Amino acid sequence: MSLGAIILTGGGSSRMGTDKAQVVWFGRRAVDRAADLARHCQADPIITVGATDYGIAHVPDAEPHGGPVGGILTGVGVLGAAGCRRALVLAVDAPMLLPEDLDLLLAVAGPGAAYDGLHLPMVLEVAALPEAAMAGWPLGRLVERAGLERLACPPDRLDRLRGANTPRERDALIKRLESGQ
Repeated sequence: MSLGAIILTGGGSSRMGTDKAQVVWFGRRAVDRAADLARHCQADPIITVGATDYGIAHVPDAEPHGGPVGGILTGVGVLGAAGCRRALVLAVDAPMLLPEDLDLLLAVAGPGAAYDGLHLPMVLEVAALPEAAMAGWPLGRLVERAGLERLACPPDRLDRLRGANTPRERDALIKRLESGQ
């Protein structure tokens, strides 16, 4: 089954105070770390969806201000046209994910999966995208209506999976990662 990746970069980054995709984590921009992770998962193509082009294959949101679901709809349209049957959806604000954080999601057959209590990352079969899905929908509605399986989140991975939306969250996560917690 061919897998493509969508890196959602369209948020306003108002809580971070600067573009989250450009924030440096251990010497690399968040968007580059997400793209490297998608490559490790053998996703092809890998696209960013949002207003800004970061030097990775880029598609502007079809509906600006359509939220993450709007970005997913735009990205799935591109991946489906490229012949992908599955989409790995990553948020740029969770750049410290490791391949093993995605293994459980990628192993699920059927419409796809997301972790319980988290909507991203997710794996979604292109054909499972509900026809009624609209930009502006809450992510939880998309997960539910697409029939994605909810997996228990391993507690030791929760911090990486949640990522960071503020400088304080980023600093705290980096400190935990550096200390090995």
